[in-house]
Amino acid sequence: MVITPDTNHNTPKMEKRKNITVYCASSPAISRDFFDAAEELACLMAERKMSCIYGAGAQGLMGCIADTMLRYGGKVIGVIPRFMTERGWCHPALTETIVTETMHQRKTVMAEKGDASIALPGGCGTIEELFEIITWKQLGLYTHPIVVLNTNGYYNPLIEMLQNAIDNHFMRDIHSKLWYTANSPQEAIEAVLNLPEWDNKLTKF
Repeated sequence: MVITPDTNHNTPKMEKRKNITVYCASSPAISRDFFDAAEELACLMAERKMSCIYGAGAQGLMGCIADTMLRYGGKVIGVIPRFMTERGWCHPALTETIVTETMHQRKTVMAEKGDASIALPGGCGTIEELFEIITWKQLGLYTHPIVVLNTNGYYNPLIEMLQNAIDNHFMRDIHSKLWYTANSPQEAIEAVLNLPEWDNKLTKF
């Protein structure tokens, strides 16, 4: 699917969206399909000289994204709370590592450093990060694209739940545009580059 820029909105040029916040899981016990999609996404980001901002983990999709980006010359910025570094969970070879005092600070730094966000499949932590950044966007605190990489339809139940919230008027119809669901890494990158910024005047219910 090719996404064309909306000329009626303030859409940054492609070269201005270079710092991508990636939410992803640390579990290594997952299907190879999820690793393959993460590797492809990392290759595409490195090819376009994008930087990856992520949670600094060394295992699972976290480690896969970081290792692949670094292997292809990409820049990887890890953001991790101190207690995780003390437990040895931090990737040892990142371009830059930012240590925060709390999980809340970690998420704030990750959001502030990114020009867009991509959520890969994950568990409670990844889903919580995705929901928080969607909420910030709904409140007008974050205006960049949020892309859900729906590998193997992993996020179908979550997307259905959000649509159910809209159908029951807990959210407005316009809020379905807070995020974009991509079915491939290539589509995710096209969305990051071409989707418009969110109009924060839409915060009023």
